[in-house]
Amino acid sequence: MSIIVSAIGQGLIWGVIGLGLFLTFRILDFPDMTVEGTFPLGAAVCAAAVSHGVSPILATLLAFGAGTLAGLATGLLYTKGKIPILLAGILVMTATYSINLRIMGRANLSLYGKHTLFNGQFLNSLPPYFNSVVLGLIIIAIITAIIIYFLQTNLGQAFIATGDNPTMAKSLGISTDNMQIMGVGVSNGLIALGGALVAQNNGFADVNMGIGVIVVALASIIIGEVVFGELTMNQRLIATTLGSILYRFVILIVLTLGFNANDLNLISAIVLAIFMMVPAMESRFRLRHTFLKGGK
Repeated sequence: MSIIVSAIGQGLIWGVIGLGLFLTFRILDFPDMTVEGTFPLGAAVCAAAVSHGVSPILATLLAFGAGTLAGLATGLLYTKGKIPILLAGILVMTATYSINLRIMGRANLSLYGKHTLFNGQFLNSLPPYFNSVVLGLIIIAIITAIIIYFLQTNLGQAFIATGDNPTMAKSLGISTDNMQIMGVGVSNGLIALGGALVAQNNGFADVNMGIGVIVVALASIIIGEVVFGELTMNQRLIATTLGSILYRFVILIVLTLGFNANDLNLISAIVLAIFMMVPAMESRFRLRHTFLKGGK
């Protein structure tokens, strides 16, 4: 039971990262490698702040701010510097590694014995691992509600239009550069916030904890879309969180079968590849089924 509750809690926390990547990967329609740098950046900023006596809430908000700045840097390199988005993301991701070392003063920083969002008086009174479920639900609900509200505003509609058709958006007077800069900034802010939550939940921050994060975040999005099918934009946001939880259960099952935990990134890549191939396989099966029926 504890393992299941833990998987749900982890899924909710990592769902924040999935929502962050959804803004760039699905709405703006471009891959952003900055996430593998902003995730540990958020963890580093939060861990360093908490270690210096800053309240966990403020430390988490500082992590969001740091991630937003990193995302803005990527957005500016892409839109104003005319650097390809993949390369712009890699440049910022590389830079954040040194920044993280500067912030923490070492390769990893422990939060053992420190007050975090996950060990408040109320959360400590809950059964084991329920603290991450309760806090995860609250945070993911707030973030999802804010994104849904934002996407219904004029600014949000301009943001969606930029991702759908940049040429048409420009003809309507929308500054696509500003929309892209804003989107990458907010996206990486959420991912850094997710890094801060993961660091507090795990009890440490590490400069290498961003490796493979983009695969995990993509898995949340893809699994949610494959499992729940055709959805509205708002439903897809919720499906991303549910996909994150389902992904945790898939990983839990795989590890229960005896696979080595050191192979987690390999397993994650394989799981993501399988789910990404499902739509193509379903389409091929339908075409073949239709052809066979027509032949009869």
